[in-house]
Amino acid sequence: MKKRLLITGASGFVGYHLINEALKQGFDVYAAVRKGSLIEHLRDLPVHFTHLNYDSEEELLREIDEKGYHFIIHAAGITKAKSLEVYNSVNAGYTQKLVDAARKAAVPIEKFVLVSSLAALGPLNNLSTLIQDDGTPQPVTSYGKSKLLAEQYLAGIKDLPWLIIRPTAVYGPRERDLYVIFKTIKQGLDPHIGRFAQQLSFIYVKDLARVLVDALRQPISHRSYNVSDGEAYNRYALSEIARAVLKKRALRVHIPVSVVNLLARLMERMYARRKDMPVLNKEKMHELTAINWACDIRRLRQDLNFQPEYKLQQGLEETLRWYKDQRWL
Repeated sequence: MKKRLLITGASGFVGYHLINEALKQGFDVYAAVRKGSLIEHLRDLPVHFTHLNYDSEEELLREIDEKGYHFIIHAAGITKAKSLEVYNSVNAGYTQKLVDAARKAAVPIEKFVLVSSLAALGPLNNLSTLIQDDGTPQPVTSYGKSKLLAEQYLAGIKDLPWLIIRPTAVYGPRERDLYVIFKTIKQGLDPHIGRFAQQLSFIYVKDLARVLVDALRQPISHRSYNVSDGEAYNRYALSEIARAVLKKRALRVHIPVSVVNLLARLMERMYARRKDMPVLNKEKMHELTAINWACDIRRLRQDLNFQPEYKLQQGLEETLRWYKDQRWL
């Protein structure tokens, strides 16, 4: 009998690739999606759809027991919200209820994997070192603080085998945030904030999905790992590779930090009474202007035998080809 795997956040960018990797590895996949979510891209996949009520631990436990899940990958969450309270309610509160339900399952959960974020640790303010798995958390955004809160709760749980995986910036087919950069380059413009040195890291979504699914069968538990492709890139690497792959000449522009900060404040005011969030805001500026987002993945390599298959060049070639095939670019 195939092992049953519950994937939350299944309709999202990472969720789609998680489903494909889990199917490839022979799991019986249950995709948790919100009512009203766009799931047309999942219709042809051999998965079971389910809806979770994160407000009720009792209903979550009933779901786990009735379906008989063996594993859970919790990838659901929000990346844009108006307040820390909303971030905490979803990213930490929902995680807590799902974890508590999983602990009470009639058939013990074999592994619970939380998809966190490097934002939970925050960036470094110098270029001389790398972000460590057990580094002192210094999140610079409410999103990062909410992810850290979820991690801290899980870290106190001893009766559930869990792992925490913290991806750095994730890119690949279907991703929409970095896509904005590629679209801008295609239009002939290559903008950058300021002229300061930066060190960045990336992970291709297929590599991320693979390590998350691989983690389910690993004997290790109660550990946290950062994940990237193992490289540290300068601030121009992403755009330079994209320009080369797209065969596009783009004008490189350095916009003063003060100007972008002003724009971020203006956009926040414009969106103050709207439900959605602007692409650029004051908190986002903390991430965009951070000095060092490069992380050490040596423990991940050693403990989970993780070997990234995609560096930025290869990953962007595949990603941009998909965007062009789908007429996004």
